[in-house]
Amino acid sequence: MRLNDARPQKGSKKRPRRLGRGIAAGQGASCGLGMRGQNARSGSGTRPGFEGGQQPLYRRIPKLKGFPLVNRKIYTTINVEKLSSLPANTEVSLASLQEAGIVTAVKGPLKILGNGELSTPLNVKAVAFTTSARNKIEAAGGSCEVIDAKKNQAN
Repeated sequence: MRLNDARPQKGSKKRPRRLGRGIAAGQGASCGLGMRGQNARSGSGTRPGFEGGQQPLYRRIPKLKGFPLVNRKIYTTINVEKLSSLPANTEVSLASLQEAGIVTAVKGPLKILGNGELSTPLNVKAVAFTTSARNKIEAAGGSCEVIDAKKNQAN
């Protein structure tokens, strides 16, 4: 098949309505637009979204106030400085942080943020790490392991 062989599907092309060609034609006189008014005039009517001078919907709705972002990832976040109180070579996960009382509210999988300093080596298992958090954990002699989000959910 070539581009010059392309044809519209049979029955998909209809001839346009012939407006204003007499009463017998079916769309004579006012052409189906009514007697008077803005919609009976020639030219386009109003722009899309125009509500007759009333404040339109797109200006009435507040900008991103209370509207949830679609597919937003929500994490349980903790900074590196909170991990410094743990003993050396501890395996850190969301469940172990809950047992230690460092994390109380679980909003989602664990993400480690890089605020603060860390001196003890830790084996951290989380769904996500910031670059600074990963650097600080590895500089202290610890390890960072990225795990699947479903495994990190605490019951």
